[in-house]
Amino acid sequence: MSAPLGYDLIVQQLIPGYASLARLAVALLAVSPLASRPGAGVLVAGCGTGAELVEARAQRPDWQLTAIDPSAEMLDAAQKRLGSEGIQWRQTTVEALQADGCFAGALSVLVLQSLPDDGTKLAFLTALARSLEPGGQLVLVDLMAPERSPLQNQVDAAWLGFQRASGLEADQHNLAPLIQGLHPIGEARLTALVNAAGFSDPARIFQALDYEGFLLQRRP
Repeated sequence: MSAPLGYDLIVQQLIPGYASLARLAVALLAVSPLASRPGAGVLVAGCGTGAELVEARAQRPDWQLTAIDPSAEMLDAAQKRLGSEGIQWRQTTVEALQADGCFAGALSVLVLQSLPDDGTKLAFLTALARSLEPGGQLVLVDLMAPERSPLQNQVDAAWLGFQRASGLEADQHNLAPLIQGLHPIGEARLTALVNAAGFSDPARIFQALDYEGFLLQRRP
């Protein structure tokens, strides 16, 4: 995905609680058994414009950060925002990174949702697990497919109401790339995929409407 004008503002208007997500994700990794070590290596997979990196630098300036994204435009925006000190920048995917067991922790925010469930999601998660040390943890945040209930229509309407109240126009031209072509899955499917990839069962750490965050740990 290229970096649309005003990306960060649009995502904050689109997702309830987005402004706190990076802070929460970094705080979770910062107290994990491996990434709590001084100078730990941490991977930000799909770094976008750098929200998680900004928070990581603020909370844990000792971390050795590797930021990857397949989009040159996103990487350029993040690099201009943060500079290069303490961050290794790579225009690549986690599948192509070839960094087996290199990281104590990883962050992946709003990435899995864009991958089709045709083996691509599993390949992404497997590569993330492989990049971690055994016992390393991943914070994963994505749009999830809701479990249908009689109240789901109200939840869907509330999401649109939240966007309007946040100032997001329904016809805003920058919105389409953020919500089209997504492939959300349910929690049962996510659990099956992360188990197959080498992670433990997901522990939910965040939920706002259909956006959910999970803490995963690579099995020994």
